[in-house]
Amino acid sequence: MLETAVFANGCFWCTEAVFSMLKGVQRVVPGYTGGALENPTYEQVSNGNTGHAEAIQITYDPSLVSYDDLLTVFFNTHDPTTLNRQGNDFGTQYRSAIFYADDEQKQKSEALVKELNDTKAYEKPVVTQVLPLTKFYEAEDYHHDYYEHNKDAPYCQLVIAPKVEKLQKRFAELLK
Repeated sequence: MLETAVFANGCFWCTEAVFSMLKGVQRVVPGYTGGALENPTYEQVSNGNTGHAEAIQITYDPSLVSYDDLLTVFFNTHDPTTLNRQGNDFGTQYRSAIFYADDEQKQKSEALVKELNDTKAYEKPVVTQVLPLTKFYEAEDYHHDYYEHNKDAPYCQLVIAPKVEKLQKRFAELLK
């Protein structure tokens, strides 16, 4: 039985590219969540005033990749210590957040954030929010598979490619 995870950790072009490479991941959909505006557009979310974050919805087979593995990749492919910022992307739409679908996801996410802070895994405290998933809005078609279709674009080469390379080196056992 397939399960779903929803993460926000910066630009959804980056996160979609990373999580799409994992074994057991059936689908990764870029979109928006965490705000009150219904049916937001990229232009609306980009202004930072909707409350929504750029996020990804991951459909995965837990017999092939665990939620714990997804959390590990999540925390190792962005900076969870920067509030409302990932690299040059800044604003609440780029915040670090885990949107849990059930109590088990909530408990695992909160426990890991606490562990990372208690063990001082990072030089600064982890600011990742752990929030209930309310509604996920799928992004416009041109955002889907963005990295795959635009690998030569400067943003893809400078920002996404290094994340993909880091994933390939650090988590080879989790790749398709």
